[in-house]
Amino acid sequence: MEFNNDLGRLQRLVALSSAGISRRQAILKKLIINPNDKIIDIGCGAGDLLIDLAKAIDSGGHVYGLDPSEDQISNASIKCTEFNNITFLKSNADKIDLSDNTCNVATSTQTFEYIKNVDDALMETKRILKSGAYFINISVLWDYFGFYGAEKKLNEKIHDAFKAHCCHQMLPMELPGKLSDLGFINIKNKSLSFIITHRDQNSPAKYAEDVIAFFVKSQGISETEVNDWKEQINRAEKEGRFGFTSFPVLTEAFLNKI
Repeated sequence: MEFNNDLGRLQRLVALSSAGISRRQAILKKLIINPNDKIIDIGCGAGDLLIDLAKAIDSGGHVYGLDPSEDQISNASIKCTEFNNITFLKSNADKIDLSDNTCNVATSTQTFEYIKNVDDALMETKRILKSGAYFINISVLWDYFGFYGAEKKLNEKIHDAFKAHCCHQMLPMELPGKLSDLGFINIKNKSLSFIITHRDQNSPAKYAEDVIAFFVKSQGISETEVNDWKEQINRAEKEGRFGFTSFPVLTEAFLNKI
C-alpha cells in the first residue's frame, strides 16, 4: 500500500491522532540523544517525529527523514521548514543515500512491514549505522488489528481483503531473529496495544476505518458492502457494542558491529 494522495492524507491524520502521539512518545521516552548525533527516521511520513528529534540535537547533529512518497516528503518539508538540521531523502529503505557508518540512531514507525524484501531494508539500515547505534521500530501485529460491531461474515470479508495492504502481517514476531542475525544485541519487544470503544476527531479508529474502506475497494469489495460495513459500525457504536483494537509493538536493539 502506497501512502500517496488520499491514503497519504489519512495516514497523516492517524499520525496526529492519540495513537500517533502515543507512539512518538514511546519512541522519545526510550531514546537517549546526544547533541551531535545523526539520526534517521525511516518512513518519516509527514515528519511529526522529525521535529522532536531536530529539537534534541545541536548544530553538530543532523536528522534525516527517509520516505519513498513524494506526497509525504512534500508535506513533511512544509511542516519542518523552520529547521535547518533536517534533510529529506526520497527513496526506498533498501537504498539509502548515506555513507556507511553515518547514523547513531535509526527510528521507524510502521514502515518495515510494508517492505516486501524487508531483509534488504534491514541490511541497508545496518550499513548506515555506526557500531553501538540504537535501533527502535514500531510495527503492528496485524492479526490482532480490527473492528468489532459489524455483522460477522461481512466484517471478516472486509478484514480479509485488508490483509493485502501489508507484506508482513506479524513482523514484530520475526524482527528479533532478523536483527540478531545482523549483529544487533539487547533486543527487546514492548507491547503498545490499545482498545477503543468510541470514535472522535482524535481517535485512530475514525481514520483507520477510512483507510480500510478506501483500500478494500481496490481488492474487489463493492461500494455497497463497504458502506454497509461502515453503517453497521456506526450503529454498533451508538448501541455501545463497538470496539477497535490494535497491537503495535516497539522493538529496540543496539548494533554490535565487529
